[in-house]
Amino acid sequence: MSKNIAVLLSLTGTLLIFIGGATGFYFFHDSYNSTTVEATSSLGEKNTPPEKTTDEPNLKSVIHETQKSVVQIDVSLKDGTSSGSGFLYNTDGDVITNAHVVEGAEKIIVKTSDAKQFEAQIIGMGDTTDVAVIRVPGLKENAPLPVAEERIAEVGDNIIALGSPLGLQNTVTTGIISGLDREFILEPYRYEHIYQISAPITKGNSGGPLIDATTGEAIAINSAGTDSGAIGFSIPLPNVIDQIKEWSNRPVELTVDDESKEKVTTPQGLTGEDFKNNATYLIGYFYESLSTQDYVTAYSLLGSRWQSEMAYEDFRKGYLHTLHVEVSNMTGSLNQTNDEVKVTATIKANERTEDKKTTTSLYNVTYKVGYENDQLKILKGKAEKLK
Repeated sequence: MSKNIAVLLSLTGTLLIFIGGATGFYFFHDSYNSTTVEATSSLGEKNTPPEKTTDEPNLKSVIHETQKSVVQIDVSLKDGTSSGSGFLYNTDGDVITNAHVVEGAEKIIVKTSDAKQFEAQIIGMGDTTDVAVIRVPGLKENAPLPVAEERIAEVGDNIIALGSPLGLQNTVTTGIISGLDREFILEPYRYEHIYQISAPITKGNSGGPLIDATTGEAIAINSAGTDSGAIGFSIPLPNVIDQIKEWSNRPVELTVDDESKEKVTTPQGLTGEDFKNNATYLIGYFYESLSTQDYVTAYSLLGSRWQSEMAYEDFRKGYLHTLHVEVSNMTGSLNQTNDEVKVTATIKANERTEDKKTTTSLYNVTYKVGYENDQLKILKGKAEKLK
């Protein structure tokens, strides 16, 4: 299989390394509009929560947990911008990505799943191996993504590809390992003994993790694919883990001063559209967290004043009875002073009643989203039940 060069050469003409040239930010909320989530919203009266049927993690919970360690990488270049993906490797704030994602970077900003933004710097980058490590001081002590450092995947293994294709953060595609030991060259990078995958990937997926759908571990780095997006290629982590560890333990000389290391992007650095897109994305992530019963993450997205008025246990109890929610028509609008975004949406909720029946209700929900200590937060919200 590893010698089937003729087939691979026929693909290289249509291979792409997936960065987004001159992309900037996109409408993240589009991936949440008209989507369905479960166990999400505190929309009705508090009732007895449904009984759990299993303690085993499902695909949705695996995806949600791994997304917490995946970041979008926005790069300022001399002649434009580009974007890619990466994932947190250790508690030092080191993020694994592709070399082609950060090559030529004059400034690097990473964006986390909860819409926080931090500056980063390159601490190691391959010349012919398409792998790089960037350090994000603002993510120090954050939980990293588990990495399979030795295990090689097999054909037929179920996998999940995570990243930010076309700037759409936290996008998920699934598939299988469809080939092993693929080889080709996309100058200046040489790809050897890599995985072929059936999960669709495209521009912006580069540097994101390929996840074992059963264990939730990162097994490879999504790196290239055909222009149709039907076939992707990922670099197995066991092939490059020693180099990654060396860069992390002995980083190259950093190119920013100490003050810049701790710098976090603020609302003044965002345009009106970017601010709206970040706000609607945050509401989508709020519902996604609740859909997997991750009440801790959902509660952490609320502003300090809202938290002071509602204890965590009360917050959690308010959502336990909600079984199924459909979110649609989500939009965002800036206020006159450009320091808050009003996000509105329509909610269709299936809720369990005290007699264990299910009822369906419609709501209009409104949230105010703004920055608190340079972190995007949901400042307040309300729901109006429709007759």
